[in-house]
Amino acid sequence: MPHHQHRFLIALLFFSYILFTTEALPHTKEPADFYIIRKSYPDVYFETSFDDSADDWKIIINFKAGTKTKSTTLYWADGRLLPAETISEKNEYWPILYTYEKEIPDPSHFTQQHIEEIRQFTDAEKRSSINGTPLFFFDAIYDSATRFATEQHIKRLTFLGKTTNAHEKLKEPLARVETKIRALAKSDQEVANFIAQLSSVESYNWRVITDRSSRSFHSYGIAVDILPKGWKRKNIYWAWRRDIDPKNWMLLPLDRR
Repeated sequence: MPHHQHRFLIALLFFSYILFTTEALPHTKEPADFYIIRKSYPDVYFETSFDDSADDWKIIINFKAGTKTKSTTLYWADGRLLPAETISEKNEYWPILYTYEKEIPDPSHFTQQHIEEIRQFTDAEKRSSINGTPLFFFDAIYDSATRFATEQHIKRLTFLGKTTNAHEKLKEPLARVETKIRALAKSDQEVANFIAQLSSVESYNWRVITDRSSRSFHSYGIAVDILPKGWKRKNIYWAWRRDIDPKNWMLLPLDRR
């Protein structure tokens, strides 16, 4: 056999092997976005395997709860991370990962279609009929399925000179963020002025989300509101603006927010 034909045959056999093994082992890699979760929670040990009976990725979450290690099993469910008994309802939930715009969308550029989509999305009746972000994953990660369990992890923390009650897992991340903000304040007077004008920093508050039956991230102590002393007659929060102007609240210019 000529040398070049021999090389071609080897290449063909290798390519056939790759195709065969790929078809025989279709689930050898985790879901594409799962690396984000691993990176976000380096202190949590995740075990993943494909469950043929559920036709989905099974994710075992091992986490610390005080001096004990607990384990919770969830399924990927197209990024919703749900328990087995809830997989069939996955379309009633939102994925837990979503993308923020780098720049705040300018209402002066909204199309009529975009405006209508915002109205539909924020409609109180519709919001109350969907589950929104599933909380099973966060219940496990923060050991916060109940109020009692949550409050075992709530600690008094300091951020930008203000104290607040927050989940103990926030202590180190908040400290890193504060270091960056204070470094920026040395060269940016606007940032320095913002820090000087802070009224309070608020985190833990056990409550459900308005228009929704699910819990707020404040009820985990993992959301932080940073409140300045004066708002300069600007609107603070979109839901409050909606109460004033239910039809066109989303068109409020950015300089009035």
